[in-house]
Amino acid sequence: MIDPDQFAADLRERLAEEADPDRAAEMRAYMKDRATFFGIATEPRRRLLRAFVNQRGGWPKVDDARALSRRLWDEPEREFHYCGQELLAKRARVLVPDDLRSVEHFVTHHSWWDTVDFLATKVASEILKRNRDRLEEETDRWLDSDNFWLQRTALLCQLKWKAETNREVLFSAIERTRESPEFFLRKAIGWALREYAGTDPEWVREFVERTELSSLSRREALKHLG
Repeated sequence: MIDPDQFAADLRERLAEEADPDRAAEMRAYMKDRATFFGIATEPRRRLLRAFVNQRGGWPKVDDARALSRRLWDEPEREFHYCGQELLAKRARVLVPDDLRSVEHFVTHHSWWDTVDFLATKVASEILKRNRDRLEEETDRWLDSDNFWLQRTALLCQLKWKAETNREVLFSAIERTRESPEFFLRKAIGWALREYAGTDPEWVREFVERTELSSLSRREALKHLG
C-alpha cells in the first residue's frame, strides 16, 4: 500500500516546483476565491501527475486510489483536488456503488463546478452506468438532499450516455429541480437536455415545449436545435 501522507508530501514538492504565483492569483480570482492554487494549468498539471505516478510504478491500484484521493482532498490547494479526482477516474471502471459515498464527500467538500462536474460525468457516471439498478436510488437520494451540488450531480451523471440515457430518471431530476432559483441547477438542466438533444432532438423539443423551465434552462437546452 502507498503511504498517503508521503504521497501528498512528495506531490506537494513537485507542484511547488511548477508554481506560478501570477497565474495562481488569476485562477483564484476566476474561481471566485473558492480555493488557493499553485497556478498550474490543466495540461501541465496532468503531465506532472503522469510523470509523478510513473516514477512510482504507474497509476495506483484501486484501493490506493481511494485512499490517495481522500488524502489529497484534505489539502487546501485546488491542484491537489484535481489530482485526487484524476487518480479516482483512472480506476473508475472497477469502482463499485459503495464508492459513491466518496464521490459524495468530494462533491460536498471544497465544492465548485470544476470538481463537481468532473466527478459527476467521469466517476459517478461510470459507476452508475455499470450498476443501472442503482441509478434511480442514488439520484433520488441526491435530489432529496439539501445540497444543490449533489442535485447537480443527479442531473449530470447521465450526461454522456446518449441512447442509453434513462429518460424517466432524467425527467424526474429535472422536474424536481426546475423551480430552483439556483443558477448551477438551471444551467445543469439545460446542459443535460442539450447533450441529449444530440441523440433525440424531437424528444427534447417536445419536452421543453411542454415543461415550464427557466429561461436559462430553455436557452441552453435548445442551443443547437435552431
